Order: sequence, then C-alpha cells, then structure tokens
Amino acid sequence: MELLMNLENASILELKNWEQKLALQYREYQDDGLKLDLTRGKPGTEQLNLADEMEGLLKDKMISANGTDLRNYGGIDGISEARKLGGEMLGLPETEVICQDNSSLALMYLYMLHAFYHGSQGMDTAWAREGEVKFLTPVPGYDRHFGICEELGIRMVNVKMLDDGPDMDAVEDLVRNDKKIKGMWCVPKYSNPTGCIYSDQVVERIAALGKIAGPNFRVMWDNAYVMHDLFENPVKLENVMDFCRKHGTEHNLILTASTSKITCAGAGISFLGTSEKNLKHFRKRLEVMSIGPNKLNQQRHVLFLKNLEGVREHMNKHANILRPKFAMVREHLEEGLGGMGMGSWHNPEGGYFVSFDSIPGLAAEIIRLAGEAGVKLTPAGATFPYGNDPEDKNIRLAPTFPVVEDLDQAMKVFVTCVQLASVRARL
Repeated sequence: MELLMNLENASILELKNWEQKLALQYREYQDDGLKLDLTRGKPGTEQLNLADEMEGLLKDKMISANGTDLRNYGGIDGISEARKLGGEMLGLPETEVICQDNSSLALMYLYMLHAFYHGSQGMDTAWAREGEVKFLTPVPGYDRHFGICEELGIRMVNVKMLDDGPDMDAVEDLVRNDKKIKGMWCVPKYSNPTGCIYSDQVVERIAALGKIAGPNFRVMWDNAYVMHDLFENPVKLENVMDFCRKHGTEHNLILTASTSKITCAGAGISFLGTSEKNLKHFRKRLEVMSIGPNKLNQQRHVLFLKNLEGVREHMNKHANILRPKFAMVREHLEEGLGGMGMGSWHNPEGGYFVSFDSIPGLAAEIIRLAGEAGVKLTPAGATFPYGNDPEDKNIRLAPTFPVVEDLDQAMKVFVTCVQLASVRARL
C-alpha cells in the first residue's frame, strides 16, 4: 500500500491496513534499541570545536588596553572592549551595555528579580508592591522565560505568535486595558520555537507599548539568535531601541544576548543592554552579588571574535554545519508528511528549532510513542506557560546537537510516530 495518502480521504479499510504497516515499522524501531535526543537546542561537538582556537589567546594579554589587570577583582560592568562588542550585537552604544559571565538567562532572571522586588527605578517602583503582576507570553514560546515568571508568581497571559511576530492587536488591547501587565517576553529573531522574525511594523509597535502601558512596564527583548543565520543575505531585524528613542520609551526596554551558541555554550559571555538610567539601578544588584565578572574570559572572547564582522565570519562556519541538519528535518517532514493532513511546520532560516504542529490533541501521544521508540523529545506543552498547550499540538524539534546520521534516524522515527498517532486517531 502507498503510505503517502491523505488522511481525510482514506477509507476505514485503508486506515486499518495503514495502521498495521506503521505498527510493524514502529516495533522494528523499538527493537533497534535507539537512544536519541532532540530535546534541547544545544550546539553539536563540531560547532563547539570551532572555538578551540580561543585557548592560548590570553598569553601576555591579561592586562587590558587601559592598564587594568584582568586577573583581579573589579569591573562590575565588564571590560570596555567586550561591552563594545555586545553593543554592536544589540545595536546600542557601549555605555548602555554591561557584559557578564556565560548566561544571558541569569541576567534575565536577575533583572526580573530586580524589577519585582527592588524596582526598576527604586523601591517605590517594585512590581511586588502593586499586587498581582501579569506578563505577556507569545505562544508557542520559550519555556525558560515561563519558568522565570512561574518562579516569581507572575501570572502569564498568552498571546498568539503569528508569522511576523506576536499578534500586536491583541497585545496592544491587553496592555492598554490591564495595568497589571508589567511586561512582555520577546525572542525577536528566529523566535523559539517557530523561527519567525519580527517584522519592522511589529518591532515598532512593541517599542511604542510603553506609551499605553501602566507604570514600570518592561519589554524583555531576548535576542538570543541575533547572529544565528543559516543563509546569506538574511532578513534584517530592525533596531528596537531606535524605535524606543523615537517614541520616548527607551526606559521600557531590556535587551539581552550572549555568545553561548557562538563560542562555548557553558563558557561564553553575556550582555544586558538598556538605558543608562536603568543600568544605574540594576548595577546595584550586581554590586551586591559580585565583585566583578570573569574579565579574562571576556578578553579571550574579544581577542577571538574581535568585532561584529568577526562574529559574522565565525557564525558562517556554524551555518555550514547546521544547514544540512535543518535540511534533513525539512526533507523528512516534506517526504513523510507533506499533503497528508497530519500536521504543519515552519522552515526557519536560522535559530535552533523547528516547530511542528500535529493534529490537535496528538502532541503528547506522538512524544510518548517517540520516547518508547528511543527518541526523546521536549515534553508536550513545554512551549506554553505552565506546560499547558490548550490544543495539545505543538512539538519543538531541536536538530542541532545530534550528528547527521543520528538525526536522520531520529526523524524517521518521528515521522512514523506522527503517522501512527494520526491514523489511530482517525480510526
């Protein structure tokens, strides 16, 4: 029997025969004893090897250009050269950027704690003093953003993610009419997990939210994939701070990025950018918790990457490794599921994920089947706050870490699981 039929047009007899063949194939995968993992967007070993040249760069380079001994305490903002590099990535001047250790997630978490308990502009602006606090969460979205809000008891309000970014009509309506909404999460380029890039219009409308929001509103602009293009001549993301300055909302914006998927995932450097007024208050938190970041690692990164053009050249090497992996995912989905009525997916031009939407109600079952066949996927609901995908359909695929041969096998299993779950549901 030809498997590539349309689910809706298949007869009961055809579906039963189809289910039997799929079940047989599925059992064969189970017998293979696979142990494959597509759960998290980690760089593969080949990508990490690209940064091996960083080792040894610090010899005779432990004193900065201004005479600072980088081995010692101090320098809470990070070294000037690293802040400048972060500013180039974020589209900000060095004076509006701080550079810290490997995790931009840690900076986001610390800033949210700061705004919640201490106040973005002092104690009288602390969110905790205002009662219930809400945050807008475009969905599907990034589970670690949701975890920060859940940790702080901030109620999350879902907003649908469209092809060009969040549904801004819904966002503006919510922000205008509910002053308990104190912010919004954004992954503006190659959004996690859909891979969309916010359009110029969406970027400007987000920048203008501070004019209609309640006091102390903050846009958390997590530009994690700002440099992670797969192809030449990528779509350009507009500079959100330029729009904020135009609308007089520069204090409403917090930008973050890091080199965690550029150099070494566990030993990169991170950046937080915002207005100098915001930095003045946030710096107080840094001064309590630290006597300064790892300046040697910042120096090492500057010596290796040099400037924005150097980052681009390095990321072209990453793209050469990742393109075949994303192409393989696309090929399996198109050949195994195209035109069958079993789901839809995005074909991103960068970032780290592929977002797949199954028939509503089947994501958890597909993930269970895959897991029992030796392919571990991100848990169902992970791309929604509180782990609750109301339609139980979104599945985030992370193709970057496995070697190509393992990814090929994992996608064969995934497609079979989608087909099997879909046919059984139709029966």
